[in-house]
Amino acid sequence: MKRCILIMLVLLTISSQTIAGPKVVNVYIWGGEIPKSVVHKFEQDTGIKVNFSTYDSNETMYAKLKSSRKMVYDVIMPSSYFVERMRNQGMLTKLDKQKLPNQSNLSKPFTNNEYDPLNQYSMPINWGATGIFYNREWVKNAPTSWMDLWSNEWKQRLLMLDDSREVFSIGLLSLGFQPNDTDVSHINEAFKALMKLGPNIKMFASDSVQAIVIDGDAHAGAAWNGDAFKSNMENPNIQFVYPKEGFVIWVDCLSIPVNAPHVEEAYAFINYMMKPESASEIARIEGHATANAKGKALLPRSTQDNPIVYPSDETLKRGYFQRYVGQKTIAVYNYYWERFKLSF
Repeated sequence: MKRCILIMLVLLTISSQTIAGPKVVNVYIWGGEIPKSVVHKFEQDTGIKVNFSTYDSNETMYAKLKSSRKMVYDVIMPSSYFVERMRNQGMLTKLDKQKLPNQSNLSKPFTNNEYDPLNQYSMPINWGATGIFYNREWVKNAPTSWMDLWSNEWKQRLLMLDDSREVFSIGLLSLGFQPNDTDVSHINEAFKALMKLGPNIKMFASDSVQAIVIDGDAHAGAAWNGDAFKSNMENPNIQFVYPKEGFVIWVDCLSIPVNAPHVEEAYAFINYMMKPESASEIARIEGHATANAKGKALLPRSTQDNPIVYPSDETLKRGYFQRYVGQKTIAVYNYYWERFKLSF
């Protein structure tokens, strides 16, 4: 009798495991941030299957989560200012740090920031900054500040990022204001300044920036340092400057949305991405700076010492982490952005 009961228990255990199926984690992140090679290694090392999908903007990700009746994603990748926004709206899970031992690998500047104090709801993975690129083949007087871009010599030669916050940050910084400014009068002044910059702008783009820069479709303008770094690797004439007035720093983080269906697998995925080997491979393939100190140490010395992708501590003092400024202020930015774009 006891033997029959034992056999039945074994069969029930096997049956329940079969029904449960393999462990999975549903990951929804920025395209071009985590290479498939790292995801495949995670699957091989953990036995957890990754359902991997990407988005092209924080707004797309946010809208999808907001409109979903039932949460299907376990890991998302909001940028710093969206971490702040979603945290304030109760959309993110407060992280259990004991399940993320690899957080100790983070570089000091990314261990405590105003958008998410002590990283309670997010773990920084990739970061970068916005500055000025220029092509030495076409440019004799290298720009050193945002104000330089208003010179008549740049007529119909500049590239601007197709992003309202990025462009208005340039306008605000050129006037001596901060990029996270919520003063409507300052935003209005930035709009007027940008209208004067308009004749110098040849195009707007956020995708394919690297191709535009390398092909010389624009001779100078605003770009993310990661794109400038990869462009410089292909064409040494491409140079990058961190403007005197300051610049915006973005950080892309991994978070767990509230009511995620596979929380333990989500922790496993985030912790794996924070391994030094994972962080190094992500940075090497995608070209972004890593927020992982031990991962950075595994990169080639030529990359670690490259001032485009890893600016000095002194330069970083001029940087501003992009913050959430509130819906009312975003509406103001969007109003002026639409007017600005319609002028072209």
